[in-house]
Amino acid sequence: MTTLEILRSQHCTPKKGDADALSRDEIDTNLAVLDGWRLTEDGSGIAKAFRFRDYFHTMAFVNAVASIAHREDHHPDLEVHYDRCVVHYSTHDVGGLSLNDFICAARVEDLGVSAG
Repeated sequence: MTTLEILRSQHCTPKKGDADALSRDEIDTNLAVLDGWRLTEDGSGIAKAFRFRDYFHTMAFVNAVASIAHREDHHPDLEVHYDRCVVHYSTHDVGGLSLNDFICAARVEDLGVSAG
């Protein structure tokens, strides 16, 4: 059973190829513990939008996400706007989702920002 605490306790490791890609059941199990995260339309990633009161707070969040990406060596795509940021995770080297995406999403959740 996957929990948010289990995801938070792990660190990213290099992932390559089909063997490291998660099955749909594994994706659904991990998504169930991440509040507000959704599967992208094409099913190759997960995303969540975060809303802020101004650009300064948006950029502070972006920098915090960049710090997570640097520590875990797993980098999201970010859509940055004045009062919101959409975080997208996928693992290009597996052609979809790996455990690393969910580990990093759990770490973003630790930032304590509500979705928008």
